[in-house]
Amino acid sequence: MTNLYFDIRDDQWPLVYDEKYNVSVFGLERFHVFDAKKWRNIIQYLKDADFITDACLVKPLPAKKNDLLVVHTKRYLKSLKWSTNVAIIAEVPVVACLPNMFVQCAYLKPMRLQTGGSVLAGKLALERGWAINVGGGFHHCSSDKGGGFCPYADITLLIRFLVMNGLIQNAMIVDLDAHQGNGYQRDFLGVPEVYIMDMYNRNIYPKDKEAKQAIRRKVELANRVEDLEYMLKLRQNLKAALKEFKPDILVYNAGTDILDSDPLGHMRISEIGIIKRDEFVFEMCKEQNIPIVMLTSGGYLRNTAKIIADSILNLHRKGLITGTYGDNGDEGI
Repeated sequence: MTNLYFDIRDDQWPLVYDEKYNVSVFGLERFHVFDAKKWRNIIQYLKDADFITDACLVKPLPAKKNDLLVVHTKRYLKSLKWSTNVAIIAEVPVVACLPNMFVQCAYLKPMRLQTGGSVLAGKLALERGWAINVGGGFHHCSSDKGGGFCPYADITLLIRFLVMNGLIQNAMIVDLDAHQGNGYQRDFLGVPEVYIMDMYNRNIYPKDKEAKQAIRRKVELANRVEDLEYMLKLRQNLKAALKEFKPDILVYNAGTDILDSDPLGHMRISEIGIIKRDEFVFEMCKEQNIPIVMLTSGGYLRNTAKIIADSILNLHRKGLITGTYGDNGDEGI
């Protein structure tokens, strides 16, 4: 049993977060397309809404080398000791000029903590019926290659840890980030116990043909797709996927880069569209008694943090997530 797994108090929510998730590199993060404080802002919006307090949150432990080696190759982990390699993954060229010790502390350490958060959230979802890691979703990273802001394969690790500990026999990944989730797809090529549904913009990064072979239900979208078409395809395909395959857990990669005006997603989904999307996925899981773990993944506009917070509030209002152990959803904290 890994030390990434631990029991939480009955009065805690299966909402996994630590202030140390947030990245700070001498202020250079302000020049990157990714909002490096997105995770903090999500939590702040939830606090401002009197939805949670710090005491309700679950603080994860960082994934250590032995944890990472469950999936990653030694060669890949060693490659992260070179700042140039990390700069390519993070897509911040100036990182190549920084001492690696600093890169480890300022960027990779927060990412290892978020990775530990994803692994823990998988266990908590089985115990509580749902869990959300307010971070993670590094779906472009595989066992031997990072990319697209993703240095660790947290989705593969989440599933592998559950299987290794005898907690599940199979899993479904539903990836609704705007980009193809090629990292875990490469890891689960030829693994029938992991059913992958990926709905993404076919015209943008990564266009990984080999990884696509792992997708059991592939929904390729065009640029500028809007709410009506998006929700219709989601409803049809998720219902069909759950008829084909009954998972022990559903891993929901809930990227918000599908939002209209996102600089990388090139789709036109509204804020309400994202909230309704999340609601539908959770609704399907609740109907079929499938534990769900949600990861926040991509989303590159400053207002995505508020949308994610609003979506979590909506899930609670609809009774799709409940708080403390035994809460029936009729009352807050």
